[in-house]
Amino acid sequence: MLPQRLADPLPPRLARVPPTLDAALITRWTRAATTALERHRAEIDRINVFPVPDGDTGTNLLLTMRAAADAVRRAVRENGRGPSAVAGALARGALLGARGNSGVILSQVLRGVAEAIAKVAGPAPAGAVLADALQRAHRLATAAVSSPREGTVLSVLAAAAGAAAAVGSDRLDDVAVAAADAAGAAVQATTGQLPELARAGVVDAGGLGLYVVLDALAALVTGRVGGELPRPPAPAARSREVLVAQRETGSAEHDYEVMYLLDGSDRARVDALRARLGAVGDSVVVAEGGDDLWNVHVHCTDIGAAIEAGIAAGRPHRITVVRFADTPREAPGRFVRERAVLMVVPGPDVADLARSAGAAVLERRAGHRPGEEELAAALAGTRARHVVLLPDDADLTGTAERAAAAARRDGQEVLVVPTASVLQGLSALAVHDAARRAGDDVVAMAEAAAGTRTGGLQVAESEALTWVGRCEPGDVLGITDGEVVLIAPDLAVGGLWLAHRMLTAGGEIVTVLLGEGADAALGEGLAADLRRTHPEVDVVVHRGGQSDYPLVLGVE
Repeated sequence: MLPQRLADPLPPRLARVPPTLDAALITRWTRAATTALERHRAEIDRINVFPVPDGDTGTNLLLTMRAAADAVRRAVRENGRGPSAVAGALARGALLGARGNSGVILSQVLRGVAEAIAKVAGPAPAGAVLADALQRAHRLATAAVSSPREGTVLSVLAAAAGAAAAVGSDRLDDVAVAAADAAGAAVQATTGQLPELARAGVVDAGGLGLYVVLDALAALVTGRVGGELPRPPAPAARSREVLVAQRETGSAEHDYEVMYLLDGSDRARVDALRARLGAVGDSVVVAEGGDDLWNVHVHCTDIGAAIEAGIAAGRPHRITVVRFADTPREAPGRFVRERAVLMVVPGPDVADLARSAGAAVLERRAGHRPGEEELAAALAGTRARHVVLLPDDADLTGTAERAAAAARRDGQEVLVVPTASVLQGLSALAVHDAARRAGDDVVAMAEAAAGTRTGGLQVAESEALTWVGRCEPGDVLGITDGEVVLIAPDLAVGGLWLAHRMLTAGGEIVTVLLGEGADAALGEGLAADLRRTHPEVDVVVHRGGQSDYPLVLGVE
């Protein structure tokens, strides 16, 4: 049975104050839903058998909601607290950050919220707005999926929308509770609606994730605390028949999944795109994000035809291609260990740091980025069944993803944590725990990397115009996020200025990585200055040996 909210409602005196669906509540809901999905992600992953038994629905929902929550925070910081602007950022952030079919459908739920709020010209009952939002969400999500089936997240969303419309109250708390409770009942019913779920003895994972999101809102507006989800039946007993559960449409004739974002189009051309993709393949999902943006998904055999259809409709970008394959036969003795981390490093000293932390390393040559084949060979060289790949370079992430996809086709499970710098890689490596479940470990590593801000110093070789003024040969340039943010007379002053700038946003640990040829006194002097000016911060200095930056800084 799904849990009932455990705590009693707020006292009647407080419960009479009706909550409103404003920017503050949207912000709190995204935080609460993210926290709830973090808590239940592993359980949702564990019961994921449909449409593909890949055990990642909880992770995809969490990453999508986290992207939405980040977009909301940015919107509040940059544009104030207007509910329409914040809700619009919520929907767009979810669409841009959507992972998997479940994430795309969640983005449509949040787009329904945004549309309902934008429609309101003046004061309106919050419960009516939420009911309208769920009706819109159901229409949007259903329209996005090529072949809707009963017993999936769409059934759960339909039940929630129907209950919200029928509750007979304009109060937000009444509508939110009715929607969440109906979603819970619908989740329980999914086991008997889909043969794949019945054989596995589980509920639909995507529907359960949606229940968690809606229950987070109900708990937030009533003051009650959501209960823990029960553990579903263990999937270890699934038959081979369950493990080869059909795709969204049941088609087995297509070899590839193609996904991309599309802009520069219009409704007429998108309708033509749907028809053209339907002729190319199946499992067509085209989800609209507003502001001339769509998320496109198809299973096909002719990759070029699927991409050409997008080009005819507008501008496809962020294109990903995955080849479906049967479970590969493993060569005897191919894997000698279960888990490994492979880190791409810029120099021998940082390679030693990574090895001492337990990672396998691929050392890149100065001015050279490894290609797909080189990365694939390094992944195979780990001889590990499951590998986390840390590219440590934003421009290497795409190549790393392609190498990981190639390794997966060959039977090795590889996940890429998109570390943009070597210090983000070291932060991710610091929290790696091979005893944790692989999905949990990857999420923890990604969070650690995202929590590390990086910057570096370079010496100008010629006169140039930068964002902060003109530099001369020999000037020291402080760089963060790919932009020059300061010009200093020497490395010591530049390091201190850059550290001060990076610490304005807060921080507890500053890591200094000395490049090839950098004097040890540079690191010692910077550490002493920082301990004097920022006594609350811990400073760590390492010899990195990188050739491109004499000094790299990381703030955690």
